[in-house]
Amino acid sequence: MTAKFITLEGGEGAGKTTCLKHIEKRIKEAGIDLCVTREPGGTRTGEKIREILLDRGNFDILDETELMLMFAARAQHLNELIRPTLVTDTWVLCDRFTDATYAYQGGGRGISSERIAELEQWVQQGLKPDLTLLLDLPVEMGLKRAGQRSSPDRFESENIAFMERMRSSYLEIASREPERVKIIDSSLTLENVLSQIDFVLNEILNEVDSG
Repeated sequence: MTAKFITLEGGEGAGKTTCLKHIEKRIKEAGIDLCVTREPGGTRTGEKIREILLDRGNFDILDETELMLMFAARAQHLNELIRPTLVTDTWVLCDRFTDATYAYQGGGRGISSERIAELEQWVQQGLKPDLTLLLDLPVEMGLKRAGQRSSPDRFESENIAFMERMRSSYLEIASREPERVKIIDSSLTLENVLSQIDFVLNEILNEVDSG
């Protein structure tokens, strides 16, 4: 069996935490070894970078600095955790990955996709997720949910226009790579959202059973 690399993406208030736990449960119930991680983060160095990036007090971080910090954390993550884990035939489930960079730093900040692609190739050397679940919902609905959850971090504090550009970028990625990126309508009830996720997961888990 070849280990799978699965990522979960989505805007603010999309319900990633709840959905991540559900995906983890489904995969483990299938008898598959699984490592759950997140970006930015996943390693000691990555978590330190995460603190810098999410701190609302760091309003003066340049867009270019933000982008390079994301990939610095990702380089550490890939070499210290993700690649070594996949080699042991253990699946990896990651809360956000490079699609988030194209959405937030690309769509949101306006950094060119060509610049991001250069860093992606350098750091990842062709490694991409086998499956990405994109939790999608209207921006205002997501921000309302996020506001009820906790005080906003640096990204959650961005304006509506930023969030709309970010969402559009996510949807553009999904339209370009429909085999990898599966859109989950997370504006619906939790039961419905989890049902959509199960439908997608069943396909990849059935591949394991048939293999």
